Amino acid sequence: MPRVIEFDRFGGPEVLQVRDADLPDPADGEVRVRIEAFAINPLDVMARSGQAPAPVPLPRARLGVEATGVVDALGAGVSAMHVGDPVIIAAVPDAAAHGTYADYVTVPTDRLLPRPPQLDVPEAAAVWVAYSTAYGALVETAGMRAGDQVVITAASGAVGRAAVQLADYSGAHPIAITRSTAKSESLRRAGAAVVVATDAEDLVAAVARRTEGRGADIALDLVGGPGVDDIARATRPGGSLILAGFLDPRPAPLPYAPVTLRRYRSFDHTLDPIVVRRMASFLDAATRAGALRPRIERIFPIDRIADAHAHLASARHQGGKIVVTT
Repeated sequence: MPRVIEFDRFGGPEVLQVRDADLPDPADGEVRVRIEAFAINPLDVMARSGQAPAPVPLPRARLGVEATGVVDALGAGVSAMHVGDPVIIAAVPDAAAHGTYADYVTVPTDRLLPRPPQLDVPEAAAVWVAYSTAYGALVETAGMRAGDQVVITAASGAVGRAAVQLADYSGAHPIAITRSTAKSESLRRAGAAVVVATDAEDLVAAVARRTEGRGADIALDLVGGPGVDDIARATRPGGSLILAGFLDPRPAPLPYAPVTLRRYRSFDHTLDPIVVRRMASFLDAATRAGALRPRIERIFPIDRIADAHAHLASARHQGGKIVVTT
């Protein structure tokens, strides 16, 4: 029988249960997707532990906001897709009810995009959330252009790495911020023009030195917390500071630096079919050029979902995506 991951109470990885489920039938305008792999994201962990920004109804709550698979059945009125088409699921706003941690899901066709042939199944499962967040923040929100100096915090993480690759491909100059010198070479290989390791350098002084005193045109902060003030001071007057992270749960002070401050939420764009079409076109071009590839740290089978979540939370996690195969 088809399987689905559910949980009846909030807690650690042990609350996740693999259960049998009925095969879902697609409604009008939907397709059924046979999931081949899905990725684990911090939002999944927050939902599982009862810390999600939106309420998660119990029992039988589900998880999962990105996945890849193959179209398995068509609902009434669907003509633009065919059984057997490989796809990426681009948005799951109601993950608690229809999350991708499953063998099969039904999805409206406007939440699907073709899977780039340059990506293998684990890469395709892990690319969308990181890439769409980076694209939405840098391109759609900040209007990044070739030549821009772009500061990216938490650059060794999945979204940060995607942002570095995207900025480099666009002709901008990504300045990757990491806490560890040991990650510098990996970030340079990913496309960073400059790497600032805060265990060895002061962030504000290092960015000023590498931008000839001007500061960054755009800063993408994926951390939050008190460090936002330093990121603002590393941004030039009139530059854009995009707040898109919550890795540091401490309050973030309102920066005094004269920058344009914007908060970014990915669903503002991933639920807009026009923007998703632009994202899909850019993703296709970047993957064809070999410029955008997610880093996969480890792959788990679905029956080891608790181990996969435990691995994400452990100190062994080094910034690549955790992928689960069905």
